[in-house]
Amino acid sequence: MPLVNAAEMLTKAKAGHYAVGQFNINNLEWTKAILLTAQELNSPVILGVSEGAGKYMAGYKTVVGMVNGMLEELNITVPVALHLDHGSYEGAKKCIEAGFSSIMFDGSHYPIEENIEKTKELVAICKEKGLSIEAEVGSIGGEEDGIIGMGECADPNECKQIADLGVTMLAAGIGNIHGKYPDNWKGLSFETLDAVQKLTGAMPLVLHGGTGIPADMIKKAISLGVSKINVNTECQLAFQEATRKYIEEGKDLQGKGFDPRKLLAPGFEAIKATVKEKMELFGSVNKA
Repeated sequence: MPLVNAAEMLTKAKAGHYAVGQFNINNLEWTKAILLTAQELNSPVILGVSEGAGKYMAGYKTVVGMVNGMLEELNITVPVALHLDHGSYEGAKKCIEAGFSSIMFDGSHYPIEENIEKTKELVAICKEKGLSIEAEVGSIGGEEDGIIGMGECADPNECKQIADLGVTMLAAGIGNIHGKYPDNWKGLSFETLDAVQKLTGAMPLVLHGGTGIPADMIKKAISLGVSKINVNTECQLAFQEATRKYIEEGKDLQGKGFDPRKLLAPGFEAIKATVKEKMELFGSVNKA
């Protein structure tokens, strides 16, 4: 099945009170593990690519080529969107040219007027090409490709202004953070989320920084209109832990254990297990 934009899968998720996971990819193992798990669980899925990961994988055209090749070779039939995560204005345009099916323009660090102006222009391009587009209001805590946010809560009225531009989905800061959550984290602001949901209506809302948020908070966020949840750090930690164990047990020194296909296999399986756990929590299993 060819790449699709994320509009239909997220509209269905919002109406069905579940969420579709965006799992960030960093290399071939990541991509293959996520796609196979989505197929096994009959779940729609969004592959997220940060600008940093795009550069690491030799550029956006390489990423598009790899993903399209896998969809065909692995016979993936569930809906898959390839999405730029926290894109700059220039990065968004490059991904559109490269063949991504969905983009995120993160204009949250601009004054609201400039965020609106740039988002509006990208919405027009995406509409013409049949792509989905995500916008952000109120920066997400932590660091993502050099953009550092303190986890501010978005202004619901600004969210409505951006939503009214015709974006497909909206990421509103509700106290969420990229990376590991600190011990003194205050939790999600459901008051903000509820206010945003009331003003943006049927628009799918996005929760960034899905790693480490307690399951009950995830479920409550979904009940308040969150239809897309981003996961990255959790897969990285699972991959790291499994790889570390393999090496500490000396398996890389046994036979041809040094072969990268063997060396990376435990991490690959760990990513699959993490993605499965998240898809079950988000409620997207058998929703393809």
